[in-house]
Amino acid sequence: MPVTLHSHSGQFCSHAHGTLEEVVQVAQNKGFRVLGLSEHVPRFREADLYPEESHLTTNDLGRIFEDYVQTARQLQQRYQSPEFRILVGAETEYINSESLVQAQALRERHHLDYLVGSVHHVLEIPIDFDAAGYQRALAACGGSLESLFGIYFDAQYQMLTALQPEVVAHFDLCRLFAPRDNLLTTSLTPALWDKVQRNIDYIVSYGGLFEVNSRAFKKGLPDAYPQRDILEGGRFTLADDGHGPNDVGLYYRQLREYLITWGINTIYWPVEPDNKHLSSDLPKKVDSMDHVCDHEFWAAFDIETASN
Repeated sequence: MPVTLHSHSGQFCSHAHGTLEEVVQVAQNKGFRVLGLSEHVPRFREADLYPEESHLTTNDLGRIFEDYVQTARQLQQRYQSPEFRILVGAETEYINSESLVQAQALRERHHLDYLVGSVHHVLEIPIDFDAAGYQRALAACGGSLESLFGIYFDAQYQMLTALQPEVVAHFDLCRLFAPRDNLLTTSLTPALWDKVQRNIDYIVSYGGLFEVNSRAFKKGLPDAYPQRDILEGGRFTLADDGHGPNDVGLYYRQLREYLITWGINTIYWPVEPDNKHLSSDLPKKVDSMDHVCDHEFWAAFDIETASN
């Protein structure tokens, strides 16, 4: 059963392309059975806007998100069928504690089907926008990669305990722009591993899912997120982290090889809550598929680089 639970569109994300409906249509045409729509929650401080958003205000971002949810619900009603499930969610931010309060408020206001829990900042500095931003964050951490990683995993833990997201995105995004010749980019010190294990144990305790995210291949990393040393102890789902219709299923053939190599042959996905007012109830409800690597749908995907 093809699944992707992490997606964006140019209609609602400044660094993506295409419309949300085009993303839905391509996923349906490629034979996906479960598609998660997960545009970014808005940021609430002008200082946190990205350069591509210089023409926008925080109020604009709020309106864009409201429009996204309305559009996503309309598409869910129009395209959903027993053979093609659509979940309407959002990808969180963790910049500071206030961003967690805001994310929870959005979840409750819109009765979202699920959350994709993400951390993109260290010490309020974005670490995945570009290498220069990563270097600024590293400098703010005293030039210590171990310190940056530790702060990242602590922020992730705060996000996890506050929101208990159904899906945990790019678990080790902190490795994205780390020097490839540094041991920490492929293995973790004992102190860092304690933080990673704490986070893994907490996700497992509430029934969250770890996404195996194929976008890491587009970024030039040798593994999908999470890297191979973290692939243990939890339940996994699949995500292309697509940023438009051209990205749907991107690098999924490579993703299949990654799953085979590391013995992952069962995937899970969230089930819409019976009562959306109780969407944070525990444990999280999921469905699953065994022998996923043997499914015929993998033949539909290639490994070409997307246009954006």
